[in-house]
Amino acid sequence: MLALFLGAFSTFVLLYCVQPLMPILSDAFGIDAATSSLSLSVSTGMLAIGLLVTGPVSDAVGRKSIMTIALLSASACTLLAAVMPNWMGILIMRALAGLSLSGLCAVAMTYLNEEIHPRYIGLSMGLYISGNSIGGMSGRLISGVMVDWVPWRWTLAIIGIVALIAAILFMCWLPPSKHFSPRPLNWRSVLSGFTVHFRDRGLPWLFAEAFLLMGGFVTLYNYIAYRLLTEPYQVSQALVGLLSIAYLSGTYSSAWAGSLADRLGRHRIFWMFIVMMLVGLAITLFEPISLILIGILVFTFGFFAAHSLASGWVGQRASQAKGQASSLYLFSYYLGSSVAGTLGGAFWFWGGWSGVALFIAVLLSIALAIGALHLRRLA
Repeated sequence: MLALFLGAFSTFVLLYCVQPLMPILSDAFGIDAATSSLSLSVSTGMLAIGLLVTGPVSDAVGRKSIMTIALLSASACTLLAAVMPNWMGILIMRALAGLSLSGLCAVAMTYLNEEIHPRYIGLSMGLYISGNSIGGMSGRLISGVMVDWVPWRWTLAIIGIVALIAAILFMCWLPPSKHFSPRPLNWRSVLSGFTVHFRDRGLPWLFAEAFLLMGGFVTLYNYIAYRLLTEPYQVSQALVGLLSIAYLSGTYSSAWAGSLADRLGRHRIFWMFIVMMLVGLAITLFEPISLILIGILVFTFGFFAAHSLASGWVGQRASQAKGQASSLYLFSYYLGSSVAGTLGGAFWFWGGWSGVALFIAVLLSIALAIGALHLRRLA
């Protein structure tokens, strides 16, 4: 669990460290908010595509080697991004980093489902998701605060070094799989596995939830910085980075929700956390900065709880080719991040924060309808 926590931490530090830097990248390269958001969207988009390949490959060759190579490669790409002279070079390195990270994201949840006793899957998945939230928080916090003191290129380089150290520790500490049974890499069987998952009564809806929830979550964090850096707030870049402390609520809620689901059942409580996200979003519409921060905290708490439940639910429902099922869930998850995270820029241009909030509310309303009307009926 400690090794996987480090792997999750490293993954999300590398993935989201650019989010607080988006306004700075806009100024440095003379680009608008939607274009600057590509520094994150290309990573999550390539990660989503890579998940369709790395999941089935891990079913054939094993879990640990894929995850180790993924972390080492992504750390190297981040170090290279720090020295790229132009915007296109940075986007290429960010895309390669996202593609590399698909090797851990596709496999980690499957590794947990294979190596942890079913009685403790909910808690274990919650702890793993906690690593996600702390990593996402740390990436944003380190880059958001550090960039007030050192140039953004040095900020990226330092984050790459931190992730490289975490990757080495992961490689040394993670035990080899004991319950892994290799399956031949046959693309016909891969396609048949995808067909089986989409015929399930619950899995396609869980994939849709991943797209909608993550799309709303990333959109909020992408553009809240632009709101707070302008009138009437004009806060410092360091304070924008400190917003990621809200991730600590997700660190607690993901583990707590997983443990609660082990007792009550995911279908009974999942939709409630989507309602919590909508409440938090509504609070951010108020003008006082204290209420905005409370809204972000509530929104983040609900998101990580819902994500923890949905990701564990996928592993429980998939009776075969679990690696493919996890890959499809995360493909939808990061596709939502990439597509909605960039589309939110159009709503920011159109209506400022009210426009962005409207876009997120539509995504969450669809997610709530799926959760309350369909997933609630599943065993």
